[in-house]
Amino acid sequence: MSLSPQLLEVLVCPKCKGELEYREQEQCLICHACKLRYAIRDDIPIMLIDEATPV
Repeated sequence: MSLSPQLLEVLVCPKCKGELEYREQEQCLICHACKLRYAIRDDIPIMLIDEATPV
């Protein structure tokens, strides 16, 4: 299953409030400005800065 388009429209990076790139195959959201990857587990984006990993 993938994230809904409505959810993707409102999600922003919690650190810089910038746009996120959704990578369905990798199940993650990428912030290119902060160079952080936010995981998606069980169709739930984990939008915690402390849990983000570097790109």
